Amino acid sequence: MNAARVILSALFIGCMVWLWYPYFSQTNVAPEQEPEIIAKPDYTAIELKQTSYDEQGKINHKVTAAKMELYQQLGFTFFEKPIFTLYNEKQTWRINADEATLYEDKQLILEGNVVAKNLVDNAMIDNINADNIEVDIKALTMRSEQPVVVTGPSLKIVGKGLEADLKTEVIKLINHTRTIYYDQ
Repeated sequence: MNAARVILSALFIGCMVWLWYPYFSQTNVAPEQEPEIIAKPDYTAIELKQTSYDEQGKINHKVTAAKMELYQQLGFTFFEKPIFTLYNEKQTWRINADEATLYEDKQLILEGNVVAKNLVDNAMIDNINADNIEVDIKALTMRSEQPVVVTGPSLKIVGKGLEADLKTEVIKLINHTRTIYYDQ
C-alpha cells in the first residue's frame, strides 16, 4: 500500500504542478496606461472665425483661431493660435498669442508670445508684448504681472506688470524698468 500511496501522491502533485505552472511562469506585464483625460470638449472647431456683437448691434470683438475647444460644463473655451480683435468707439486692438482661455465670455487669459497691436493710426503706442496678458472683454481692460515691452513710433518702454484701460486709452506700468525715446 505504501507504493500505491506514493504513486498516487506523485501523480496528484504532478497534475497540480501541470495545472498551476502557467500561473507561476507568467511575467508581470503592466498594461500601457493611456493619458488620463480630465474632460472632453463639448465641441471642437478648426479654423474658427467668429464675430460677437453688443446689445446695440455693434461689433464687440472678433475671434479667429487655428483650433477652439468648448468645455461648457466647466465654463471655459480654449483656443490655439488665437487672434482677438477688440472694438471700442475710439480704438481697436488686435491681440494674438500661442494659446488662450476664455472664461464665461468675459475673462480672457492669453499665454505665450502675446502681442497686443493698436490698430489706430498715429497712436502713441503701437504694440504691447508680454508672455501673459489677462483681458476683460466686457470692461475692455488688460493686465499682466509678467515683464512687458510697450513700443510706439518714438518710444520703447520696458517694465514688469501692466494695467491698461482700452476705453480711456490709459496704460500704466506697475514696475517701470526703462524707457527709450527715439528722434523723429
